[in-house]
This record gives sequence, C-alpha cells and structure tokens, in this order.
Amino acid sequence: MANPTSFRLPDLGEGLPDATIVEWAVKVGDTIRLDDALVSMETAKAVVDVPSPVSGRVLRLAGEPGDIIETGAILAEFEIDISQPQRAEGQDTGHHHGPPKSTPGKGVGSQDPAPDDKVVASSEGGAISASDEAQPEAKSEAAGGRADSGTVVGAMQSSDAVRSEQASSAGGVKAMPAVRALARKLKVDIVRVRPSGADGVVTMADVKQAAADGSAAQGAPGPRSGELESAASHARPAPAPAAQPVRQASERTALSASGKPMRTQPPTVSASGQPEPLKGVRRNMARVMADAHAKVVPTTLSDDADIHAWTPGNDVTSRLIRAICVAARAVPALNAWFDGDKLTRTLHPHVDIGIAVDTDDGLFVPALRNADMLDARGVREGINRLRAQVEDRSIPGSELTGYTISLSNFGMFAGRYATPVVVPPCVAIVAAGRGRHQITPVIGGFESHKVIPLSLTFDHRAATGGEAARFLKAMLDDLALPN
Repeated sequence: MANPTSFRLPDLGEGLPDATIVEWAVKVGDTIRLDDALVSMETAKAVVDVPSPVSGRVLRLAGEPGDIIETGAILAEFEIDISQPQRAEGQDTGHHHGPPKSTPGKGVGSQDPAPDDKVVASSEGGAISASDEAQPEAKSEAAGGRADSGTVVGAMQSSDAVRSEQASSAGGVKAMPAVRALARKLKVDIVRVRPSGADGVVTMADVKQAAADGSAAQGAPGPRSGELESAASHARPAPAPAAQPVRQASERTALSASGKPMRTQPPTVSASGQPEPLKGVRRNMARVMADAHAKVVPTTLSDDADIHAWTPGNDVTSRLIRAICVAARAVPALNAWFDGDKLTRTLHPHVDIGIAVDTDDGLFVPALRNADMLDARGVREGINRLRAQVEDRSIPGSELTGYTISLSNFGMFAGRYATPVVVPPCVAIVAAGRGRHQITPVIGGFESHKVIPLSLTFDHRAATGGEAARFLKAMLDDLALPN
C-alpha cells in the first residue's frame, strides 16, 4: 500500500481556530475523487462543504458528527490513486496556515503536527500534509499565531474562501449543508423530505414544511426517498403501536433506583443535565465576550426617551437607528474604533451600525452599512434583509464585521435597562429596553407618556463621560420628535 496522505482542516475563511463536523459524505473504505464533497463543517457563520484534496481511498476519518476539529489538525487520511486526477504539486492560492498551538482540553482530531509539517490550504481543495514528505516552510505573517478576533460578534479577519457552498448528494439526497443542518436542528429526516428545488434539491422551505406537518420526523416509520409514490399506491393503515411495558424497580440498577442522575448517553450527544461543548456561533460568542471583558473599560449611562409625541406609523428600530446617526454627527467620539495596545483612536465619518440578532444558535451582529444615508424605508428593508440572511445562514462574512457602533434592541423581549458589552474595536453600544407608560408631570397636571429606556455603554479609555452624556442627550432629543 502506498504511503498514506493526511488532510488537515484548513482555515475555512473566517480566522477561527476550529470547526464542528456536521456530516461526512464518505465512510472509511470509500473511494473519492478530487474535489468531491468530503465533509460538511459548521463554523461560527455557516455550514461549509469541504472538498476532497485528492482522488483515492479513504483510510481514516477524524471524528464523528458533533466533534470539534481544530484548524490544522488531521481531518482525514487517504491512499492516493495515481490513476485518477490529482491536483498539481505546488498548486495553491497562497493561503497557508500552521498547526494550532498546544492547548489543554483539545477536542477530537486535535493532534498537533510536527512544527515543520507543510500545510497548504487551497480554495479548491483545502490543506494537504504528507506526513512522510513534509518539508520545512517559512511561515507567512498570517500563519500560526493568528489571533481570533471574532466573526459573529466582533471583527472578522479576512482570508481566502475554501469553496463556495453548493448542494451535495450525501446519503442519496441533494441538499445544501445549511439545509442539512436545519433538518438536524428541527429533527427532520431529510431522506423523507419531498424535494421541490431544481434537479431534486431539498430546500429550506421543504424542511420547514416537513417539520410543520410532521411528515418526516426522525425515527418515525415511513417511506424512504425514491419510495414515496410506490408506498402511497400500496398504503394501508398501520397497526397501533404496542404499549411500552413499565419497568419494575427490581429491573433497574441500584443507582437509578436510588433516584440519582445517571449518564445514559455519551458526552457527544446533546442531553439535558449533561455537559456538552459549545459549538459554532455560541462557541465564538464565548470567546469574543471573554476577550471584550479583558480589553474594555466599560461605563454605562441610562435614561428614558419620551416618545409621547410620536405620530402613528413610526418604526421603533428605524427611529433608534436615526437617533444614533444624529448623535454620531453631534459627538463623533462614540462612533469610533479604539486600539488599546497602541492607544490610537479612529473617528468614522460614516455610520455602520451592528444590529444584534438573537438566534437559537447564538448571537449574530450583522452590519447595516451607511445607516446615516438611509431613510426610514431603507433602514427597514436593510434590517429585514440582514435578519433573513441570518436566519437561513446565508449572510456573507463581510456583513458581520467592520461596524462602527452597535445597537441591541433587547426590549422587544423583556427588560428595562442593561449593561451591553462593547466589543473591540468599537467604542460604544446602545441598548433599548422594553417601552412602557409612566406618569409625567406637565404644566397644569400629569400625563401618561410612553417612554423607551436607553442604556449607553462606552469604553471610558476612548471617550469621556461628558461625550457619552452628550451623545445620549442627542439621541433623546431626536427620539422626542413627532416623526
């Protein structure tokens, strides 16, 4: 047998130190061709198909669905078939990365390669490392020590894309990686979903419909893909399921009979009461929040915006964004970036607002570009577009970075005031609480006015308390206008 060739997880274009296995398109012993789908990996932003870097036989796969693989760690091993097409030696995009530094508590597939292993990441095939032929290679400035600066919450480092997302035929079903991930999340057996897309591709809408009508629940008996019509023509009533016998105390183990909790599933399976690793968006959020806590000196000011004068039809979020833009023109110090290491500040002439979007997977902060140039309708259309892209995980990485100030409208759920987290390099974040009515003194008596609680958190190294107070006052004044 020829010497095996190792394939290491490349940087999937986001500068993150790891990714989570979603689904393998092959199994050990299978033969795969160059650039065929090898595995779907989930990062902080999207589910990405990683193609095979070679043509050959699969010897080993590093991990199961749900396992976390570090960037640069071995993902798979192959026996190359020289009779099949292979990528030319030295062909790459100039995108290199070294193995990750050794850290405690590594996930599956996190073996550190030797320091002089050659790892080449290609936009057409990922990273290949031949263990017996690796040669020392000078590291580029972006290699090895690249620090994570966040992609979903915070700034995102740019790098070469591995491959554009496309539908794969894993399991005999054509579907995008994001669609497969949604099916798993909704507990839908994608094999039983009736496709409506071109060329028989299962779409997001197909999966959501199947989840709504319960026609393709995981584990439920039913026809498989390709058998729907024949099964329908021979359909007959199914017998009622037999009642499950109740276990007697004598049949239980001594531990379970005592009423103490037992581990009934492996640690890789999500279950209530069992520890599980953070993955994807939520994993990156944890890193970014810890980094922000260590690097920012936060101070929060709070006040209530009186919106009693508003005419019908005002959009709360649009008005908040307009007020931020007005305040940014009046007090540019908070629409800025701050470098705490170099002690430099960058004031921005434009306003790109990071809009916090809450999802079951974690927090996304897409950027509403040039918000100061948009009218109310343009703001609403921009927000709707960003939210839709976040929900179906199609939002480009460029839309999750580079905002100049942030807005969290948590009041649509609950809460009055907050201490929102400033994520470097931004200087400030505005948070809006739940609107309420309060008794307000006026000439001649009292009136019931509706107010919106506002909280402004800023990095006190980059802005003074007076600048923050004037910024908040400018917002209050604009929000008090009728329209």
